[in-house]
Amino acid sequence: MRTLICTLVLIATTSLLSPGQTAPVTKPPVRSPLPAASAEPTAIIHTTAGDMHCKLFEKQAPIGVANFIGLAEGTKDWTNPVSHAKKHGVPLYDGTIFHRVIPGFMIQGGDPAGNLAGDPGYQFKNETSPDLKFDRPGRLAYANAGPNTNGSQFFITEDVAHSAHLSGGYTIFGQCDPASVELVKQIARMTRDPSNDRPFHPVKITHITIQRGSAVAPPKLAVPKAAAGVKPSAAVKKQQQ
Repeated sequence: MRTLICTLVLIATTSLLSPGQTAPVTKPPVRSPLPAASAEPTAIIHTTAGDMHCKLFEKQAPIGVANFIGLAEGTKDWTNPVSHAKKHGVPLYDGTIFHRVIPGFMIQGGDPAGNLAGDPGYQFKNETSPDLKFDRPGRLAYANAGPNTNGSQFFITEDVAHSAHLSGGYTIFGQCDPASVELVKQIARMTRDPSNDRPFHPVKITHITIQRGSAVAPPKLAVPKAAAGVKPSAAVKKQQQ
């Protein structure tokens, strides 16, 4: 009798399918491929006033970005402009200050001497790209004392009105996010000496962290629901010396 019932059930199930149609097969959940991580590194400039996050333009300014990363991480040798000591494995930016601040324009830092004239003991050429202009706040660029005199000093712009004229004359090698621009505005408005724009109580860079790529969380797997009743299982210029 039991054999007869099973046979009838099988015949009934088969009759519900259209000709040539087979019973559906439940497929396991499929994981979507992970999006490619961003190839552009990001600099997190840690300061005594807060952090600034700036994307670095490695494609448009490869020399400038490599220099900045090397000095930030201590993988690039430099010479202390005060003691003239050769530095190896020492991050240049740690302990330097924003030595020049101009409200409505920019803040400038990265001078190992802290007096506007310091450099790492070498210079390198400008990298200007037609795709990069001072057309938005938060541009990260090298300060210089003329063409091809880049070193370690850099500036971050606050607005476009006072920086647009710098396009083509300075190496733009990064872009800081809107929150960083707000911090730039705060630093730029610190009380300063009007003769040289040096703040009386300068903000210090404690360290610069370089992040390569972006950590992307894997997508969640779609788990099919259990059937009812079934429990689921578990401008800037450098001073000429």
